[in-house]
Amino acid sequence: MYLVTVLDNYSRQIVGWSMGLHHDAELATQALHMAITHQHPAQGLIIHSDRGSEFANHLFAQTCADAGIIRSMSAKGKCYDNAMAESFFATLKLEAVCGQVFPHRAEARIALFDYIEVFYNRQRLHSDIGFATPASRVV
Repeated sequence: MYLVTVLDNYSRQIVGWSMGLHHDAELATQALHMAITHQHPAQGLIIHSDRGSEFANHLFAQTCADAGIIRSMSAKGKCYDNAMAESFFATLKLEAVCGQVFPHRAEARIALFDYIEVFYNRQRLHSDIGFATPASRVV
């Protein structure tokens, strides 16, 4: 199973995410659609990603263009450009899936839904945002 997320840099909230069997543009675009549907971003929003093919793909690029979203990608070899997303995934692995064995995909999906939507966004305190929860920082 693969997970793609869209993280709001201001609130640290995961505003879009998608899980699937293939790490591709369709998966990334589904996460972006979720973020657009729930957040209704203004024209000119900047979305930043690494240089993965799922974000460089025409489908993802067209979805951004249709929504008036400006794409930004990490420079080649600049791994720190995407540090917030990498930090989220490290936290997710440590707090949600470390040592877990999910016999079925549905169980993994439920566990990640619970972690992202219930705990991470609404209960987990983040030092970078003044020990608040991401949901409390939504503008």
